Amino acid sequence: MISLEHVSKTFQQGKKKVEALKDVSIEIQKGEIFGVIGFSGAGKSTLIRCVNLLERPSSGRVLIDGVDILNLKKKELQTVRRKIGMVFQHYNLLKTATVYKNIAIPLRLEGVPAPEIDRRVKKYLKIVGLEDKAKSYPSELSGGQRQRVAIARALAHEPEVLLSDEATSALDPTTTEQILDLLLKINKELGITIFLITHELDVIQKICDRVAVMEAGAIVEQGRVVDVFSKPQHPRTRSFVRNKAVFQVPEHIREELEKTGRLVALTFLGESSKDPFLAAITRKFDILPSILAGGIDDLKDQSIGNLLVHLKGDPNETLKAIAYLQAENIIVEEVNRL
Repeated sequence: MISLEHVSKTFQQGKKKVEALKDVSIEIQKGEIFGVIGFSGAGKSTLIRCVNLLERPSSGRVLIDGVDILNLKKKELQTVRRKIGMVFQHYNLLKTATVYKNIAIPLRLEGVPAPEIDRRVKKYLKIVGLEDKAKSYPSELSGGQRQRVAIARALAHEPEVLLSDEATSALDPTTTEQILDLLLKINKELGITIFLITHELDVIQKICDRVAVMEAGAIVEQGRVVDVFSKPQHPRTRSFVRNKAVFQVPEHIREELEKTGRLVALTFLGESSKDPFLAAITRKFDILPSILAGGIDDLKDQSIGNLLVHLKGDPNETLKAIAYLQAENIIVEEVNRL
């Protein structure tokens, strides 16, 4: 549905050129939730603003349903933009307008008839759970409620795509969870494709189908969330996916543990998380596993677990145990390779 092909963006800052995007290519499929994660300055905001041409790429192509919107005339581009709603980090609500008017005014400017405006405002306020706040002002709402108004305003244009620019980064964890549940509901019930950017791993983990990891204006890794989480390839991806404190062990402790065995990181998916695989290798092989750290996280469609384990015992028995774990679809990695 959305294709960014070899997109680059260069800004001129005085005499200096800044490459915000470097040959970025991603494809977002209709009906999915696609996330881009990266630290501040990675180029995420520039990238998402290229989708509706709030930023025009210096080179490359931006295709919506196969049409390169960089080649469209002004009126044609306006028509395409109506299919793309956007939610911002800081809401961008009119302080002097009621919730109702914040949603209605953009529709009025588009020339939508008054009865249709009324229908849409009421419909989308109900969807975001704020039908009783129509006469309230933004100052009377919590941060989460204001973000819900912003989402309703974007939905009132009845777009096919919803862009989310760090929509939860200013919210507390509980409110973030509620907004993410709302985005899942919108995606499922309305069939709207969602493209979001974030620096929060929990956002990707909870609602995204696929993810791209950005660093210094480039995509360094992308794929299904479960694949990227379970087998991160790039160092930047690893820094997001794995809590380094869990897997890093002080050198003197590592040396002591390695005298009697091997330190390994185990990653397991879905149904494997329910299997007592450490108990099984204790029975099958002459080794004693000790869990040093780890946990299980829920992704959108399945769970994924990571454990730091010391396998104490004879080296040959340890190798057999590792081979057994791998045969059971457990991903095994030496800690010193993390």
